Amino acid sequence: MQKKLDLTLYLVLDPTLCGGISGMVDTTKIAVANGVTAVQLRSEQELTGKDWYKAALALKEALSQTSVPLLINDHVDIALAVDADGVHVGQNDLPVDVARRLIGKNKWLGLSVSNQQQLETVPWQNVDYIGIGPVYPTSTKKDASSALGIEQLTQLVKTKHCPAVAIGGIDITKITEVMQTGIEGVAVVSAICGQSNIEQATTLLINKINQAR
Repeated sequence: MQKKLDLTLYLVLDPTLCGGISGMVDTTKIAVANGVTAVQLRSEQELTGKDWYKAALALKEALSQTSVPLLINDHVDIALAVDADGVHVGQNDLPVDVARRLIGKNKWLGLSVSNQQQLETVPWQNVDYIGIGPVYPTSTKKDASSALGIEQLTQLVKTKHCPAVAIGGIDITKITEVMQTGIEGVAVVSAICGQSNIEQATTLLINKINQAR
């Protein structure tokens, strides 16, 4: 099925919260059926290359009959090995121009940005979207920068030159103020991963996003 890059509700998978590879696959299937529009495989664990590959392959299969893309965090080799739909890199990962050269023109490339200085150095011609954050304090990313807050997020949204998704500590109570900055979507981890009712959690999030637009 033809994929599309829709940042409205971007799920960042955490294998620990989800309960391993099978848990990530189950979470993804339920979340996508209830409104998630993009999925990223990310891990704070020291997963082996084989485990990364297994996880990516299983997620690619789970999303194969949907329009929702699979993006791989940092690991360009894994993305290429499973023919994922794109890659997301951070400020300390492969440089954007190198990542773009490796994945080619037909895959999506996202870049994390956490302040105005980083925004001003984004090579806009090589990225399809940016992830801005953390907006609020977060415990799901160990090396996260300091929280931006809603005012700084608003400023960054005003000066960006491509679609963006907000990430970091976003839950159902913060959706409205984040979307009111004019950003294209929100990325969540623990607001879906590890929730006792994935279907309900996802539905509440997507409804809140649509109401805030």
